[in-house]
Amino acid sequence: MAQLQKKRPQSNCESCEFYDYDEYYEDYTCAMRLDEDEMRRFLGGDTSSCPYYRFYDEYKSVHKQI
Repeated sequence: MAQLQKKRPQSNCESCEFYDYDEYYEDYTCAMRLDEDEMRRFLGGDTSSCPYYRFYDEYKSVHKQI
């Protein structure tokens, strides 16, 4: 019997809560403290298995007020 693997959702840095504009670098960066391997994947564009990905919902606080 084949084991079923749980699929991780595809992450996209542009929709992540931790992807912010850094005025010092004048570019968007990941605000999480990534280790060396995670940073290599981030810089290489391989973000599909990011353990820190969290969808950024700018209307989250508005939903709570209703």
